Amino acid sequence: MSQDTFAAAREAITHSLGLHLHPVQLRAAEALLAGKIIEMQTGEGKTVAAVPAIATLAQDRHGVHVWTANDYLAARDAAWMAPAYQALGLTVAAISQHSSPAERHAAYRADITYLTPHECGFDYLRDSIALLPQHTVQRPFHAVVIDEADSILIDEARIPLVIASESSQHADHLAAADLAARSLLRHVHFHVESDGQIIHLTDPGIDLAEALLPTPNLYDNPDLLHALQNALHAHHLLRRDIDYLVTPSGVLPIDDYKGRTMRDRRWPAGLHAALETKEALPPRREGRILSAITLQHLTALYPFASGMTGTAASQAEEFRLVYGLEVEVIPTNRPNIRIDHPDRLFRSKAAQHQAVVAEIEGIHATGQPLLVATRSVEESQQLSALLQHLPHHLLNAKNEAEEAALIARAGEVGRITLSTNMAGRGVDIVLGPGAAERGGLAVLGVGRNESRRIDNQLRGRAGRQGDPGCSRFFVSYQDDLITTYLGTAEENPDDVQRLLEGRHLDLRLRLRKYEHVLEAQRLLHAQHRQTLETEAELLHHDDLWSQHLERVTQYRAGLHFLSYSGADPLPEYLRTIHQWFSELPLQSSDLSEGPLRRGATWTYLSTDQPFGTPFSRMLRSMLATLRVTMKGNPRYKV
Repeated sequence: MSQDTFAAAREAITHSLGLHLHPVQLRAAEALLAGKIIEMQTGEGKTVAAVPAIATLAQDRHGVHVWTANDYLAARDAAWMAPAYQALGLTVAAISQHSSPAERHAAYRADITYLTPHECGFDYLRDSIALLPQHTVQRPFHAVVIDEADSILIDEARIPLVIASESSQHADHLAAADLAARSLLRHVHFHVESDGQIIHLTDPGIDLAEALLPTPNLYDNPDLLHALQNALHAHHLLRRDIDYLVTPSGVLPIDDYKGRTMRDRRWPAGLHAALETKEALPPRREGRILSAITLQHLTALYPFASGMTGTAASQAEEFRLVYGLEVEVIPTNRPNIRIDHPDRLFRSKAAQHQAVVAEIEGIHATGQPLLVATRSVEESQQLSALLQHLPHHLLNAKNEAEEAALIARAGEVGRITLSTNMAGRGVDIVLGPGAAERGGLAVLGVGRNESRRIDNQLRGRAGRQGDPGCSRFFVSYQDDLITTYLGTAEENPDDVQRLLEGRHLDLRLRLRKYEHVLEAQRLLHAQHRQTLETEAELLHHDDLWSQHLERVTQYRAGLHFLSYSGADPLPEYLRTIHQWFSELPLQSSDLSEGPLRRGATWTYLSTDQPFGTPFSRMLRSMLATLRVTMKGNPRYKV
């Protein structure tokens, strides 16, 4: 890679954008060019620092993809950096969810293409089932530079991208299970375990469920039991305005880390349909899965990858283990003088909110700008109601362009901005005139997140480029993090966050084992598909692969039943799908359903333990088996 190009890019930035790269920005560009993940504090200029590396990678004209957190940032960054690239003779384009196939085809042939990983992944999947070469839009992958790398490669790691047919099938038992779930009472008919993710029925609950549902024995009907578990999960574990929003377009999940709705995101294994039934919405048809890929495997398709984010050091082990990428921490251009105050702890949510309001009133009286972040849409609305006597701006689950405009003005004197979260926003908060003299931006966090990394992203909004600023978190022992994971009020929330970060890493590494074998099968399928000569053979092979994916998906959705006995489901899963794949009749022409219509795309969360740990399931299974045995014995009244 040419050092001359690297130097020319630096000069192009100066002359075409009027920006001068600091030594730390040049160091960041060199690290990106070396294939590393760089940690660069918010406001230090990551977007422009990446240009010399991107331009150097683009010199061989094979194409560089720049992944961004959303469509707005893809369009903004492409337009913003375009003069520098054009000064070097390079072409640049952006892709959004609204881009047509022709626009996508042209954009992928630019030297540099800005887009989200979702758009890139869905285009890859659509290309993989295209019948003719002229129907594809991408060219072979060459290099990718990933903005907000922790958000994309870690927070989104559990989310496969899915392309599906437009099936007419509906899930069974939805209405009956929903009615039963509404009739079952917490603490009487079922209990929610301490981690807030597992529901188990009591004996009275099983009796009532069997009276309400079309089955004499619930545990002899796994499909109906699964539907009831989903309905109970929808009613008692997923909360409106916290976990999801109900909109005219349907139920939209809310991203835990970013606090924004997620388009084309669904919960798996019938849970999303159960949620739609709960909210009296017509369940959407999921259709048959035609192809799927995780962001981990999508990233692995690039011969070269690097990335940047404001918080990467705490995830250095995961970047190394999963992606083979090292992390380099880039120092700030100027010393960080932000003051991070210790947490304030409260026994109740009411006391917590009162203290936050009092803090806002006191700071606002000085004219110091305020950014206040909550953990949910519901809580931000509650806080907004308590601040009706003060002018403020509420930002939650809106479109990215409106969000960016509100965030960009959050540093103005006297301004109060309420937000659900600040992860992956990609917009700097620049202090307005007179704000620095009043102490800079004050950041208040209402409750801690499950990850220290997300809290640090919020803190990093203050103290940009050596500016003054401060941060403080207000924690209640009624916060979800505390009530769900802490045993006593005397325990330290920091310890809980470290524990959860370790658990989440273990889960992502475990899920990778499930996806890895299926990805290997997908690659074998793709290689065999390339050898086929006729359109009929293309169609036949794709439908066989779709049938295999559907079978695996249904099997995986029921793995929690397999592990009720305490067994690890992974070995059996690997053995089973390997056998199924080896038995695919690749030369058979017996297709019962015929060619499938293609088009629908979505993403979904995946897990092999949707209803708890093997031990908890084993205990419930033993109790259920004992109950069934006793039920048939006249000596016992169950």
